Parts: sequence; C-alpha cells; structure tokens
Amino acid sequence: MSTENQVEEQVIETAQIDALANANVAPESFDWDSFESGLDEADRKEKAELEQMYDTTLEDLNENEVFKGQVVRITDKEAIVDINFKSEGVISLNEFRYNSDLKVGDIVEVMVDQREDKNGQLILSHKKARTLNAWDAVNKAHDSQDIVNGYIKARTKGGMIVDVFGIEAFLPGSQIDVKPIRDYEQFVGKTMEFKVVKINPEFKNVVVSHKALIEADIEVQKKEIVAQLEKGQVLEGEVKNITSYGVFVDLGGVDGLIHITDLSWSRINHPSEILEDGQKINVVILDFDEDKSRIQLGIKQLEAHPWDALNAEIKVGDKVKGKVVVLADYGAFVEVAPGVEGLIHVSEMSWSTHLRSAQDFVKVGDEVEAVVLTLDREERKMSLGIKQLTPDPWTDITVKYPVGSSHKGKVRNFTNFGVFVELEEGVDGLIYISDLSWTKKIKHPSEFCAVDDVLDVVVLELDVEARRLSLGHKQLTENPWDKYETKYAVGTTHTGVAVDVFDKGATVQFEDQEVEAFAPARTLDKEDGSRVKKGEEISFKVIEFNKEFRRVVVSHTATFREEEVKAEKSSNNNNNNNNSSNNTIETSTLGDIDSLAELKKKMEEGGN
Repeated sequence: MSTENQVEEQVIETAQIDALANANVAPESFDWDSFESGLDEADRKEKAELEQMYDTTLEDLNENEVFKGQVVRITDKEAIVDINFKSEGVISLNEFRYNSDLKVGDIVEVMVDQREDKNGQLILSHKKARTLNAWDAVNKAHDSQDIVNGYIKARTKGGMIVDVFGIEAFLPGSQIDVKPIRDYEQFVGKTMEFKVVKINPEFKNVVVSHKALIEADIEVQKKEIVAQLEKGQVLEGEVKNITSYGVFVDLGGVDGLIHITDLSWSRINHPSEILEDGQKINVVILDFDEDKSRIQLGIKQLEAHPWDALNAEIKVGDKVKGKVVVLADYGAFVEVAPGVEGLIHVSEMSWSTHLRSAQDFVKVGDEVEAVVLTLDREERKMSLGIKQLTPDPWTDITVKYPVGSSHKGKVRNFTNFGVFVELEEGVDGLIYISDLSWTKKIKHPSEFCAVDDVLDVVVLELDVEARRLSLGHKQLTENPWDKYETKYAVGTTHTGVAVDVFDKGATVQFEDQEVEAFAPARTLDKEDGSRVKKGEEISFKVIEFNKEFRRVVVSHTATFREEEVKAEKSSNNNNNNNNSSNNTIETSTLGDIDSLAELKKKMEEGGN
C-alpha cells in the first residue's frame, strides 16, 4: 500500500473517532450515511426519490438510435435542440442547408454525434439521422420495388446524380429513357420518378432507373397492342431508328419494320430521303409472325398504286420520256411516271450486235426518250427500247451493202476462224481467216490486224433474213497466184535458195517471196553425188503446182537427169487422163510419199 493511501485512511479514521466522540454515541449505532452525505435520513430519502424521477424522464442516449428533438434556439452558426437529456444538444446549421425555413419549435430527427465535447457540450447530428432513415427508406423501396421521387442534381460521367431520400444515387445514361439520350443537361434540376434497381451496402452505392418505369408501362401497352394487331390495320407510330435497309417504328411499345421497298412507290436510295428520327407517321400492318414479335409495316400502301393512275392511252409503240433511276449491266430502269418504271434491256439500246454494259449508253439521272415495247398493266411491267428511235440499218441493207461493193469497217473482235468487222452501228460482217490474204499463212487473225483497226473490205455474201454479212479483204487485190500459175508451171526451172533442209526434204524460196516450194529428199542429190545444203542457191525444176492450195513441189535432180524428165512427162499424162488439177510426178519410194503428204498438210494449214 502506498504512503498516500495510508495517510488518507488515517485521516478518515481520525475523523470518524472525532465524530463519535462529539456525538457521544457508540460506534455501532453511529449514522455514517448522514455523516458522509451531510443529509439526514429524511433528506436522503427525498433525494433518492428525485433521482429516480429524473432518471425516468431522460432517455438512454444510444449513439446508434435516432431521437426526435425540438429546436429551442438558433444562433448564427448552430441550432440548439432539446432531446430531454440533462443538457441541450448543438447541431451545425450547415446540416439544415436543404431546409432554409428552419425555426424555433420545429421537431427534427437527430443522432448523438458526441456525448460531451471539451466544453462538456452534447453534440448532435441531424445529417446522420437523415442518412440512417434514408438508407432504411431506400432498402425498403428496393425490396418492395416501390416508385420513389428523386431530384436530379447534376450530370456526371456516364449518367446523372440523383438525390433520393437525401442520398446521392447514380442514374446511368442508359437508364434515363428507352430511347438514346443526346442531351443530358435537359434533365438537370428536374424531379422524376425512379425505381431503386441496385444497392451496394459495402460501398454505400445506390443505382436508380427511370427507364424501368417506362419499360413496365410499355410492356403493358405492348400486350394490349399485340393482342389487337390485324393485317391491314392502320396505326400511328414514331420513327425510332433509320437504317440503310429500312425504318424501325415504335407503335407504342411494339417495334415494326418498314422495309425500304415499302416506303415509297418510287425508287429511293436511302430511307432518310423521306423520313427522319422522331417523326410521327401512319403505317399499315402488312404481315407479322405467329407470336407477333416481328411486324412488317408499310407506308406506300396507304396511297393508290401509281400504275392505277398511269395514262390509259399509253400503248405499245408509243414514245415516252422518263428518268434513269437504276443501272445494271443488263439494262436501265426508267421512271416514266411517279412509281411507274420500265426496263430498257441493253440489247434494246443499240442496233449493234456487240452487247455492252448499260453504263456505256446512259447514267443515273439521265432524261431519256424511249419506245414502249411491251406493256402489261395487270402484272405492272413495261419494257422500253431506245434503238427503235432510229431506223433499223438492215431495212435497206441490200441497197447500202450489195454483194461486190467495197467499204471500210472497224475491227471489233476476233475468233479462231476470222475477224468481225463493224461497217456501221448494227451492221457487222465476218472475214474468214482464209479471206484475209492471198499469200500470208495466218494461224490467228491477231497476226494480221488489231481491234479497232480500220480495214478495207468487200461484200462477198449477204443473208438479209439471218442478218449475216460475209466479207473479204484479200479480194480487193488480184490473186498473185494467177500469174504464178504461168510463171511456175510444171517443167519450168528457177533459181532458188534452200532455206531449210530436213530429213523429208527442203523448203525452197524463190525470188517471189510469197512463193515457197518443197523439194522431196530424193530430189536433193546433185550431179556430183553430194546433196543440196541449207542456204545453198541452186536451180530447181517445178514438178507440181496447185493454185488452190498454193502448193509448189520442185526437184534439183530433175534438172540434170533425163529419167526425171521422162517421169515428169509420164506423170503429166496420167494427171491429164484423170482430169486432175494436181500435176505430180509419181514417186517410187515411201519416203517421197510421206514427204509430199507432209507438204500438203502444211500447205492446207497455211491456206486455212
């Protein structure tokens, strides 16, 4: 025991002894309570009764409990509130900023913030009480899905800040309305109805939605609308979304689609040409699926079909004017009246037989004149023609292009067997490859000319019914083989060059460059026993000549051997007896037969 405690006990004991001595009473009968409190027994009893009464009038101050208090005084900075405690509490006026009408006598809800500050003052909080009550109300609204009112305080990233029961809740931008919102500022400062859709107690976050209320109303309306839908029914709607293929329309909670082809009887490129977002329009129900979740709408069906208003006097053969609205490779669609179109097939754009793309003749937006070729009002189809506006060039073809007449034409295209030449638009003729040149051996027409070249031609044949012209180019000049027939007659001798020597024989070139002869291998022996070599210039005797196939066969050996001459005469006699046009010397070896056969084949290929 410490010295101080010992001293204190000694002092108390001395005081008790002095009190006993002064009272002249025995220690066991001395009234120690009266001595310590300074009150006699009656006074002490009265004091106990008063304390009990006081305790029952004061509430137990639980810091987690909300109390009601009365404002008894308001200073510049604080509100003094009586909550029936032993002392009055103090609340900063900042907590009453939302209530500018606060006055003495008002009842407010408070919570104990601090039992005693450094001055022994009870500190209360009105904000805490409001927040606690607000959280209770928010949780209750969330659980019961009740509708609450909220004040939109400000815009924030991704949405808005809403005051609900004094709590700042978050309103996502996507939850403001069923339609996308572009201007958030229009909602700031407004009081709206919301549903509490999410609460995070840990982070004290609250999310509210106005869209949920709209969707609930829409769902009710949707069921009512869907139940009453009928084909042909006309409804009012609002343009909700415009796409390249059509327009979505809100029918009051139910969306329908107007395909671009059902917007107008006239052809359009994009729905935005006739409608805009938010526009109120009347639509007709064209079709829907079994559960009515996909609704097909139309606008043009509310108007009479343009074909019904088409001039009844228009008939096949009439001329009409219109605007090109669509182009395709196969033709052009021309609008001859609002919503009434006719097709000009590419084959009806020109008398030319060379089919081209419609873009070569017209373009979108062109104003054109055309002739009605077919007209079916029931099927609502019309075909038009442009070429019919000009005379058919084949009408007087026999006068313009008689057989034997000469003309100029443009090369249009090639085939393996010839060249197509255009004399004028709509009049084409064919030059067979064999009619291109008297002398040149042409394997393909591209070796002789090019597309778009201008050629001189002569009309060889004309078939009006089949619209077919046969042309020639070589016929414009004399056939040089007419004079070669005399010059290179069988038995004549000429000097030539062996331009090529091979196993079967040799190719011989004479002074006339276009005349090329063949010398069989056995006819290449020279008088000294050697053979003709490639590039050697030497004399040759003609042993065969064929003008039709432009074929010449020669022999060097025949120039010095009599028997070759005799064989030549014998061959000529045989050919004359058989009325043959081929003048050949009979050969006695299979090698010569093969060589001549090969030469014939080469000549025929060159001629074709």
